[in-house]
Amino acid sequence: MTERGGFEALDPCVHCGFCLQACPTFLATGDEADSPRGRIDLMRALEAGELAPDDPALRLHLDRCLGCRGCEPVCPSGVGFGRGMEAARALLATRRRPSALARAALWALTSPGTSRTVYALARMLRATGIPRRLAGWGRLRFAMGMLAATKPTRNAKRGTRNRRAGPSSAFRVPTSALLFRGCVMDGLFAHVHDATIRTLQVNGYSLREVPEQVCCGALHAHAGLRAEARLLARANVAAFGEGDEPIVVNSAGCGAMLKEYGHLVDAAGFTARVRDVTELLAAGGGPRPGAPVDVQVAYDPPCHLLHAQRIADEPLRVLAAIPVLRVMSLPDAAQCCGSAGLFTLLEPAMSRAVLAPKLASLRTAAPQVVATGNPGCLMQLGAGLAAGGLSAAVCHPVELLDESYRAAGYYA
Repeated sequence: MTERGGFEALDPCVHCGFCLQACPTFLATGDEADSPRGRIDLMRALEAGELAPDDPALRLHLDRCLGCRGCEPVCPSGVGFGRGMEAARALLATRRRPSALARAALWALTSPGTSRTVYALARMLRATGIPRRLAGWGRLRFAMGMLAATKPTRNAKRGTRNRRAGPSSAFRVPTSALLFRGCVMDGLFAHVHDATIRTLQVNGYSLREVPEQVCCGALHAHAGLRAEARLLARANVAAFGEGDEPIVVNSAGCGAMLKEYGHLVDAAGFTARVRDVTELLAAGGGPRPGAPVDVQVAYDPPCHLLHAQRIADEPLRVLAAIPVLRVMSLPDAAQCCGSAGLFTLLEPAMSRAVLAPKLASLRTAAPQVVATGNPGCLMQLGAGLAAGGLSAAVCHPVELLDESYRAAGYYA
C-alpha cells in the first residue's frame, strides 16, 4: 500500500475519453460525471481536499459507479480505475459509515456464524418455489427473482448435487489443487462447487478443501471497508499456506479480489496461485470432450473475469468441449449486467437501467440458457429474465460441462 492509498493509479489519465463508451452508467445517463473521466476528476478533487467527503454531488456519482472496470481494458494510458475507486471509497468511509442496508447485507452474507443461518433459511425458501412465483420488478420481487435464480436447473432431476461426489478413479491424476468456496457461492451455489470438483477431476486435478478459509473481502473493499478487507485477506493467505498448489475459484468477483490481494497485504506467492476454474480446464489442449448437449447458450462474461482478470477465451474453450452445444454471441456481452455485488440492492434504479439493454438483446436472441461465471451475475440475469417474462435458464459454464460429462459416463 502506497502513501496515497491507491489514488496514484489514477495519475495516468489524460482525459482522452476512450472510456466513455465502455462505461455502462455513462451510457445510461449521458452525464459526464457518471463516466470514468468525470469520476476521476471528482476523485482527484477529493484527494486534494477540494471537495469534502460529504459533498452531495461527489457521493452521488461515486456511489453510482458499478466498479465493473470496463474502462480499464480500453484505456491507452493504463489507468487503474478500480484501485482509485476503492481508495476514494475508503476515504469516504472514514467520514461516513456505509448505509444501514449495506452493513446489514455484509453482515448477513459474509459473517461466518450469521451467514450460515441466512443461507440455510434462503435455501429453505428457495425450495418452496415461492421466490420463482413472486419474481418481478420492484425491490422485493426482484430480490425474490435473484434467489430463484440460485436454484440449479441443469441436471436438476439427475441427483448431481452429492457434495463430495467425483468421477471414476480411472480419471484421477494426483495433481492437487485447493478449492476456494467463498460466501454466496458456498451458501447458494454449492452445486457449482460440485460441478467444479467433478469436471476438474476428469481433467486431472484432485481438489482439497481448506476449512480455515474466509470471505474474500471483495464486498468490504468495494464498500470502502479496507481494514476489514485486509483482515480477511491475511486470514486467507494464512489458511491456504505457502505451497504451490493452484487455488481454484469459480466466482469472478472472488477471483479478481484474490488475485489483487497484493494491494492490501504481502501476498505475491498467494496471488500467483489463484486460477479461475476455466483457466485450469482450458489449459493445455483444453478440457476433455464430453457427450452432446443440445442447447443454445448465450455466454455473458462477468466483468471481473473479462475486465479485471482479462479472461476472455477460456470459458468459450470450456463450452467448445461440449459437442452439439451452440454458443451465441451477443452484441453487448462485454457490458455490465448491473449486478456489481451489493450495487443491485443499494442502487436499484441504476442497476435496472444498466440491465435493460442486455435483457433486450437476450429477448431478441432467445437462447435457452444464459451462462456466466459469477454469482451476482447469475442472480441479476436470472431475476431480470424472470421479471421480463423470458424463459431462458441461467447457469455457470462448468454446470454445462458437468452435464456433458455425466452424459458421457465419466461419472454416475
